[in-house]
Amino acid sequence: MKKKIRVGVIGTGRIGRLHTEHLAFRIPEAAVVAVSDVVKAAAEKCAADFNVPIVAADYRVLLDSPEIDAVVICSSTDTHAQIIVEAAARGKHIFCEKPISHDLPAIDKSLEAVRRAGVKLQIGFNRRFDSNYRRVWEWVREGKLGDPHILRITSRDPSPPPIDYVRVSGGIFLDMMIHDFDMARFLIGSEVEEVYTMAAVRVDPAIGRAGDFDTAVVALKFENGVLGTIDNSRKAVFGYDQRVEVFGSKGMVQTSNNTPNTAKFSGPDVVSEDLPLNFFMERYIDSYVREMKEFIGCVSEGREPPVTGIDGRMPVLIGKAARLSYDQHRPVRVAEIAGS
Repeated sequence: MKKKIRVGVIGTGRIGRLHTEHLAFRIPEAAVVAVSDVVKAAAEKCAADFNVPIVAADYRVLLDSPEIDAVVICSSTDTHAQIIVEAAARGKHIFCEKPISHDLPAIDKSLEAVRRAGVKLQIGFNRRFDSNYRRVWEWVREGKLGDPHILRITSRDPSPPPIDYVRVSGGIFLDMMIHDFDMARFLIGSEVEEVYTMAAVRVDPAIGRAGDFDTAVVALKFENGVLGTIDNSRKAVFGYDQRVEVFGSKGMVQTSNNTPNTAKFSGPDVVSEDLPLNFFMERYIDSYVREMKEFIGCVSEGREPPVTGIDGRMPVLIGKAARLSYDQHRPVRVAEIAGS
């Protein structure tokens, strides 16, 4: 019988609690032995709910513990890169929620620390593990579409986040669309070469006053010649709108929104079905379990994680290029971004 991977979770907010629950109750190959949060009461509540024996306010308690093999970093974005550096220095394997950082030098420093230490690092782009997107990826990879020509990604939230969050989020391109930049690279299997951005404030003027946008469309040109578009909105009144389409020389594949059920009513005047799921934790719940199972498996078996540090770095580059494109009203090559 294989030894369980002993895990410490750093940050017990919404996503930290989710990962703790999955590791404790749905991934038998793992054991959560400690949680930490700067708000110790939050860590204590998480530990009590999921039977975790050790609680700390300081994450370094977890890093210093010889009883922990791996850490799951779910703290605020501005802490991720530094915790990666410290965790790597202590020989801990690392799962880190996206983004690693909004700062490219900080990302590079953390990736170098991981390389030197020889530990595993997986970035939390959970949508790669969603069954819908995974099937699209498989069909593209297997050549069923022939040569891909066009990619379309739609990602729209049911409601905007709080303005306090918007102010520290890094902006729509590094907070929301970063998932779509990763998905674009994943599905097409090629790097994004050039972007052109249009963006506006169409939902809430307060988002504009905070220096951000709530509506954006980005055109992509990939190194392999594929053309793509991503559209984001912070408010879709009908629910969480998550769709993708890849069109190629031999056909097309597209996904629809997930709904609570597949029942459809057909009457004399209308055909109707339930609205899409209304929250990302409902829509992507299974993908969160799959990504964490994969991380634990990689640590246990010594495999390279499927979502690497470079996969964490590239969407930040693209996001910065997208913002520069808007600011300068021109197409921007990703290679123009300093540090690329």
